[in-house]
Amino acid sequence: MTTPARDRNEQRKLPMMPIRDMVIFPFMVTPFVVGRESSVRALEEALSGDRKIFLATQHDAGVDEPTVKDIYQVGTICNIVQSVRMPDGNIKVLVEGIERAKASEIVDSDGFFVATLRRPRASAEVTAGLEQLMQRVTGQFENYVKLQQSLNYETMIAGVRLDDPARLSDVIAANLQIGIEEKQELLGIFDAASRLTRIADILDIEIEKLDLDRTVQSRVKRQMERAQKEYYLNEKIKAIQKELGRGEKNEFEELKKKIEASGMPKDVMEKATQELKKLEAMPPMSAESTVSRNYLDWLLAVPWKKRSRETRSVDHAEKVLNEDHYGLEKIKERILEFLAVRQLVKNPKGSILCFVGPPGVGKTSLGMSIAKATGRKFVRLSLGGVRDEAEIRGHRRTYIGALPGQIIQSMKKAGTRNPVFLLDEVDKMSSDFRGDPASALLEVLDPEQNTTFQDHYLDVDYDLSDVLFVATANVLHTIPAPLQDRMEILRLHGYTETEKLEIARNYLLRKQREATGLTLKNIQFQDGAILAIIRYYTREAGVRNLEREIGNVCRKVARRVVKHGAKHKETITAENISEFLGVAKFRDSEVHERNEVGLVTGLAWTEVGGSILTTEVQVLDGKGKLTITGQLGDVMQESAQAALSYIRGKAAALGLSREFYRNLDLHLHVPEGAIPKDGPSAGITMATALASALSGIPVRRDIAMTGEITLRGKVLPIGGLKEKLLAAQRAGILEVILPHANEKDLADLPEALRNAMKLHFVDQMDEVLRIALAAPLKPIEESSSILPIATSVEPTETSAARQ
Repeated sequence: MTTPARDRNEQRKLPMMPIRDMVIFPFMVTPFVVGRESSVRALEEALSGDRKIFLATQHDAGVDEPTVKDIYQVGTICNIVQSVRMPDGNIKVLVEGIERAKASEIVDSDGFFVATLRRPRASAEVTAGLEQLMQRVTGQFENYVKLQQSLNYETMIAGVRLDDPARLSDVIAANLQIGIEEKQELLGIFDAASRLTRIADILDIEIEKLDLDRTVQSRVKRQMERAQKEYYLNEKIKAIQKELGRGEKNEFEELKKKIEASGMPKDVMEKATQELKKLEAMPPMSAESTVSRNYLDWLLAVPWKKRSRETRSVDHAEKVLNEDHYGLEKIKERILEFLAVRQLVKNPKGSILCFVGPPGVGKTSLGMSIAKATGRKFVRLSLGGVRDEAEIRGHRRTYIGALPGQIIQSMKKAGTRNPVFLLDEVDKMSSDFRGDPASALLEVLDPEQNTTFQDHYLDVDYDLSDVLFVATANVLHTIPAPLQDRMEILRLHGYTETEKLEIARNYLLRKQREATGLTLKNIQFQDGAILAIIRYYTREAGVRNLEREIGNVCRKVARRVVKHGAKHKETITAENISEFLGVAKFRDSEVHERNEVGLVTGLAWTEVGGSILTTEVQVLDGKGKLTITGQLGDVMQESAQAALSYIRGKAAALGLSREFYRNLDLHLHVPEGAIPKDGPSAGITMATALASALSGIPVRRDIAMTGEITLRGKVLPIGGLKEKLLAAQRAGILEVILPHANEKDLADLPEALRNAMKLHFVDQMDEVLRIALAAPLKPIEESSSILPIATSVEPTETSAARQ
């Protein structure tokens, strides 16, 4: 038997299309979708001619725009049988492979590839040895199809009853379940006999793999049948033991007794009993059985009636609070009032306290002290970064792996109905598509609603009214107003230098000595050393960094004790503190070296306490432009504009001509430009800087100020007074200008701080300039055409609007 000889050495140019994740063989009819612009152009070029196109596979299917290097050289010349353009712009194509060819050259022509193809001469003679090889490969393929479940046996066998070795090899290669690389290798073999030999080797390997898979599957099936048999026999044994009235202690009876002894409310007990009956009827190995059992375990784990025996002694609580914390008198007073009420009222409603203050002032430790003073269990839930409502309410049981929310989990951890529950960092929650945890907390923190708090997982009412909730936050503006309304806000301000010294003496030194294994015989701190750490190594509202630096000193002393012996002793003084902590990180005073024109020290409030805010103004030749830099927010920029308008209106009083601004540019800058700043309280600071720069009179270097300014020169009140005064004191500035309306806030300041500072309370900007400038202003007489500034109008409407 012979096949006609084919002379295929001639060359031909055809449009070329790279294809992905497939190899097309001759005699193979294949549909696929064309979407790439270059492929669409190649297809259109082929359709406009003799409908022939050259298809070659990409090396990497992930490359969207392949180059010549990304495409195999051997491919298949195909005839386009059918093409249909779909609504999305892609083209669905049906092609039939004609013959394999090798691209000797590929060029880019008008946005698509054109390949110059060489079709090598194919063998025309079918020998007896080749016939025997064809029979062997056909038999192997029959065995392969029997084992490969994804191929239809009758269709495949009918398709390989062929006399042409080239066609037989290509049909079998097209239907083998092998990788792209192996198929491309077969496509690249032009000689039919060599191709059949390679296919025979591949079939041997694939048949061996399939035999192994079948063996493994039968073994797994036997093991499953054995497990089912064991389950059936176990169930039968249980039934026999039940009929005989003996056997192991009934697990369901134990659960029933636990439910009865748990102290659940009537409706919850009914639901638990109903769930237990459902569990008894379920097969133990079923997934639903596991879900039901976990639910019952959670219902039993939550405390329904167990309570901590509460200590209501006010004297004991006061002693504990004083031992754990220095100062914080108002906070301690509120906690003692809470305990006093609990002595008089049998079942008072739960209180929700919220401690707001900068980091390191003792908010979290106060919650622990409350638990210690009242004899309650203490649990803490950190809400920082929580953005999923399910963290509070839990997931419904329909979800795989569902659990109760953190509220119920923490109650289980506490083990009692009346713990002290600390909600830490409540201001750092956020929301996204999964819900708003702050809204879920509204029910938890409302004494009128939390008697029937319902977790999605438990799906029953749980009473949280006996829980003492304590929340902590650094700021209030990120907490939603409805949530703030449900809490009693108690502010913790920063500590003064004297308070930090006492805290270090009474608490931090002892704590760090114990943490590093030292005793009083090994280390002794003098007050001067502690003050040196406070002044030169820390700048904070709290004491966290102070404790860290003390711990740093203790560790260095511990190393010396290990080296020199247990009797070694170090006395830490202000003179030798640098041996342990290195060069001072801060200067004792941040006061400017001399009085300067246009340079003013302001005061600011931040989330971590107060800080000083230097403001500087430079006068330049120009056309009246005001440039504001330093990353100032909208409110602060508006304050600068208001300050300039005030200066322009008071030009004569400042010794300036009415048209002074027409030939000048003003540049106002607040240093540390990388830090965003905002708020109205820098108004008088910027006005003073502008007045100094324009009049040429220096500003006193030893004075700071804070206050909002109006267009008429009124000085309005500000917030964060204590933090700002502490910042001034830390910077070595002991004279401050404040709004007169803030004089009432002095009652909240520590006496030591009030005595240390010289405070000027002002109502008008004129008073600020009179105090702050190093020399008096020299006014000039206004012409009659200049309108006077209406400074005599009372700000009744303005004040009302502000309130």
